[in-house]
Amino acid sequence: MIIGFVKEPTQMERRVALIPSNVRALIEEGHSVYFERGAGEGSHFNDEEYVNAGAKIAFSHDEVLARTELLLKVSAPTLDELQSMRRDKTVLAFFHLAVAGRPLFEELLKKEITAIGYEVIETLDGQLPVLLPISEIAGQMSVFISAHLLESHNNGRGVLLGGAPGIPPASVVILGAGVVGTWAAQTAVANGAHVMVLDSDVNKLRRLMSRLGNRVVTAVADTYNIERAVRHADVLIGAVLIHGGKTPHVVTQKMVETMKPGSVIVDVSIDQGGSIETSRPTTLAQPTFVHKDVIHYCCPNLTANIARTASVALSNASLPYVREIAGLGTEEAVRKHLDLARGVFTYRGHCTREQIAEIFDVKYEPLDTLTSAYIWS
Repeated sequence: MIIGFVKEPTQMERRVALIPSNVRALIEEGHSVYFERGAGEGSHFNDEEYVNAGAKIAFSHDEVLARTELLLKVSAPTLDELQSMRRDKTVLAFFHLAVAGRPLFEELLKKEITAIGYEVIETLDGQLPVLLPISEIAGQMSVFISAHLLESHNNGRGVLLGGAPGIPPASVVILGAGVVGTWAAQTAVANGAHVMVLDSDVNKLRRLMSRLGNRVVTAVADTYNIERAVRHADVLIGAVLIHGGKTPHVVTQKMVETMKPGSVIVDVSIDQGGSIETSRPTTLAQPTFVHKDVIHYCCPNLTANIARTASVALSNASLPYVREIAGLGTEEAVRKHLDLARGVFTYRGHCTREQIAEIFDVKYEPLDTLTSAYIWS
């Protein structure tokens, strides 16, 4: 199969979808790999490394889009990119279609693109194997970002995350006890912060406490507990995940406005719409804004700031699925591998994910009716 990857056109998106060692693995299996010149520069992988691994440099961005059968991206393709693609291509990316615009979705259907979202590839036991390592990284980063934004020169509260002898540590409140929340809690605890984690699922809180013990305080995420926790927080981290859907606002504007001046919000859920009502997407070029003296950091691609680590994590996690698609072809791969099938948003002009069909008010067509794949409920 002809596989390709490009330099991401999104502002300050430094990650790359495929690293040289994984290019070599695909070449050794008999596939061809094309890439855009400079595709890996943001992650400090140079063109020579890719060429030495067996990949071929394409003349342009558009050539990769047009030539390849399987396109690997990090961010969802832009409208311009989709319009440059041939029909019936397979694309792997973080699509986040629940918060994408209708024009992008309609172009996917028009071009009969098979769109597979890294974020919704799901194993039988409910794990998200490609999203997992990115979430682990994002959880750690959210704490380091918070600590930096608390500093006085950022107009933060001037509070040291771990406190000092005779001085209490910062209060870090985390919404969600999934992968992001767990890694954020672990990192904050390791840095000496006072940490509270809220989640509506008591089993997740139980697992978190079995991992971190009494170093973390947990509470059920009802309105009363959220209001109290937010009011006293120096740092609020939004780590709510609605698998494949749009994240609800669990913190209202009114709650945010009870926070102390100079406190910090890092909404990691912003790539799915955000879990905090006052959040809005920002960029790595201008990552923060202030609402009522509360600093907000809401970058959907925050792991692009540690691009090499994130690129290695993404490429390694997605490689088994890339191999299956390249080796079997898309139709056979999604028929035989149910976790991959669960990641399909659109398939050859059809919307195959019910949540997305409801959002865009189009007909939902189960993938198994199109490919004879069995999709568990």
